[in-house]
Amino acid sequence: MIQVCLNGQRGADGGAVVPLSPEALADSAAEAVAAGATDIHVHPKTPCGQDSLSPRVLAPTLQAIRARVPVPVGVTTGAWAEPDPVARLDRVRSWTVLPDHASVNWHEEGAEDVAAALMERGVGVEAGIWSGTDGAARFAASPLGPRVLRVLAEVTDPSARTAEATARALLADLGPAFGRPVLLHGEDAGAWPVLRLAGRLGLATRIGLEDTLTLPDGERALSNARLVTEGLIQYGRKPECRAEGPRR
Repeated sequence: MIQVCLNGQRGADGGAVVPLSPEALADSAAEAVAAGATDIHVHPKTPCGQDSLSPRVLAPTLQAIRARVPVPVGVTTGAWAEPDPVARLDRVRSWTVLPDHASVNWHEEGAEDVAAALMERGVGVEAGIWSGTDGAARFAASPLGPRVLRVLAEVTDPSARTAEATARALLADLGPAFGRPVLLHGEDAGAWPVLRLAGRLGLATRIGLEDTLTLPDGERALSNARLVTEGLIQYGRKPECRAEGPRR
């Protein structure tokens, strides 16, 4: 599995190639799936380019993407989009259109309540375990651990020189992770070394403009599709062209 992370917290300052509107996100998602992505992670944005958990923002983004691609679509529930844990929980409970899955950062206050609310609504939970936090220890003690869809092992070390070692340490901290599938990924200059490690270990991974704006050689990435194509090569699998089509 290779997930494409379409935009992340980046705004217009991330460059014109970063998709922000529902229509731009749908176009980018379709291109990325055609390039070989099998799952989508997106940060729905307000017209001003801010991450939002509002149902009025979430619904049109999900509907636009689903009209173009036949793969699962997930969203963030990051605390930066709604800092108040109670308000964040209320937002999740107010969603009128549900994603297939949502990432929950286990080191954030209120994470387990948000995860439980998502599960109650039938939304898969990606347990985001960040390096450099107590997320792995919290997750190991969580009664919800065996019920998550998968674990996102998120290497926040942006250095190409040290990111692989940080990734290995994070995986060791995670241990068996309740037997749940693990998706390993990095960010910035650490994105490509961590993706290659995921390939060697046979783990799911992700790539996209949320995680990096550049290709392995330092060239600016012009699209999420270009990152997916290169990601499959770096992972060790030949890209396969997919026909764009409606969601099934």
